[in-house]
Amino acid sequence: MSLATMFKRNSLLDERSTWITSIVLIVGMLVVVVLNALPPEHAWHLNGSVVTLLGKYLTYMLLALAVDLIWGYLGILSLGHGAFFALGGYAMGLYLTAQEAPLAAWQGVLAYFPVAALAVVLAPGLLALVFGWLAFRSRVTGVYFSIITQALTFALMLAFNRNEMDMGGSTGLTRFDELLGFSLSTEGMSVALFVASGVAVLLAFWGCKAITRSRLGRVCMATRDAEARVRFIGYRVEHVKLAVFVLSAMIAGIAGALYAPQVGIINPSTFAPLFSIEVVVWVALGGRATLYGALLGALLVNYFKTLLTGVMPDAWLFLLGGLFVVVTMFLPQGVAGLMAHLRRRREVAS
Repeated sequence: MSLATMFKRNSLLDERSTWITSIVLIVGMLVVVVLNALPPEHAWHLNGSVVTLLGKYLTYMLLALAVDLIWGYLGILSLGHGAFFALGGYAMGLYLTAQEAPLAAWQGVLAYFPVAALAVVLAPGLLALVFGWLAFRSRVTGVYFSIITQALTFALMLAFNRNEMDMGGSTGLTRFDELLGFSLSTEGMSVALFVASGVAVLLAFWGCKAITRSRLGRVCMATRDAEARVRFIGYRVEHVKLAVFVLSAMIAGIAGALYAPQVGIINPSTFAPLFSIEVVVWVALGGRATLYGALLGALLVNYFKTLLTGVMPDAWLFLLGGLFVVVTMFLPQGVAGLMAHLRRRREVAS
């Protein structure tokens, strides 16, 4: 098979996977909305709590997408993306809290939704900009970058645990009642937030896919595979890394903002390094550098987490660690890679 033929074949497969993922997301959202609209006594009716749970899964899928963008296509393993997710959640949480009680003086501007929406992307974006500029300018890469991102999220967890931050201390922000004047306790609002989360995942998926197909995406993949050569031909690699890292942090912030009103709480445990590591496991299981694999991995792991934590809560973390080891040893390309392998075998057989 010639190089041109292989490139054309891979492009067609990528196009097909994009359409299939988009259709599955859209159809899935429509099915949930229709089932929720059925009468409560109907056997197929989905109540508000199930819709909220599915909405939470969608926010996790959005976070996994952000991690896959920088890890799968740029080769940067961040173990601190939970920090960006939490900052977006806290920005939205402060707005929701302000609807019931006045905030501290310096937080008062977040009582207005446009300002809060801006803070959702600016807070994680600015943190990523400053942190990334310092790290990439110093050419910190590989495991060293992973370690300092984990140190970053741990430091933020300790800071947000302090009552002096006026962020609720270890309890965090909770008891959210209204969003844009609508009660969060209604089933209609649960559906609206679910749809908003699904649309955010779909738009982010299309946006990330457009980036990976662009010139910027090709430079990212070249940097991942041979950074020294990319520098040699004249590209400012640190600028490429910084731009994609900031974009990824903003996507994570949006995921956190959608998470807070659906779950009803945002606290310092979201900054915990373990949560950021768990996100990496989602992407590894689904298959990095595919985007749709990250969505699939986040959905599968969190679905089984919901099932198993009720049966064996103390054993869940051991199962998750064992799953990561098994995937690393036997499925290095994740579930998406396994699906691609089976498809190639079927094509050869036919």
